[in-house]
Amino acid sequence: MSETNALLAELRVLPVVTALDVPSTLKLAAALQRGGMRAIEVTLRTPAALDSIRALKDAGSSLQIAAGTITDSGGMERALAAGADFLVSPGSTQALLQDAREGGALLIPGVSSASDVMLGLSEGYRCFKLFPAAAVGGLALLKSLAGPFPEVTFCPTGGLGPDNYLDYLALPNVLCCGGSWMCATALVENGDWQTIESLAQAAMQAVKED
Repeated sequence: MSETNALLAELRVLPVVTALDVPSTLKLAAALQRGGMRAIEVTLRTPAALDSIRALKDAGSSLQIAAGTITDSGGMERALAAGADFLVSPGSTQALLQDAREGGALLIPGVSSASDVMLGLSEGYRCFKLFPAAAVGGLALLKSLAGPFPEVTFCPTGGLGPDNYLDYLALPNVLCCGGSWMCATALVENGDWQTIESLAQAAMQAVKED
């Protein structure tokens, strides 16, 4: 099993976090960890994202920290400099795939079609983020891709929630899924850490029982 496959198979659920500011992201990460999460993806969509990754690493968090929304080599370099353990992209370009591979970065490239998968395979990748999963075909697409690409595994993200994520994880070519239902912005803004912890705990308990 590849390093990426092994990581995702252990995580199973990857919370996708929008960093509003550093203090709330630290509290959010702590609540998710108390709920049983082993990693978080901090998307590079806000000014606080890189500082939040850096703060989590400086605080000695045992969570695996992914930097999400990596769209180019500059973003990859900044995320790695901040301390990200691995990287997640919403899509794939040949330049990004090559730079990550040549730089030894652990990247989960985004795909939304068979052509995207073929590009990734040609650059040596075997594990991908399906994004935006629900919008591009969801379960039906993942089942269809299993035929021509039996060696490929996925982490679908986008449109997943408490009502359907277990359906995705039940597919043999899905190792992990990403979602934000347990760390919704409204919960963070309200400082509702107990609800966040409870939602994380419920998600991980359901995975164990499934």
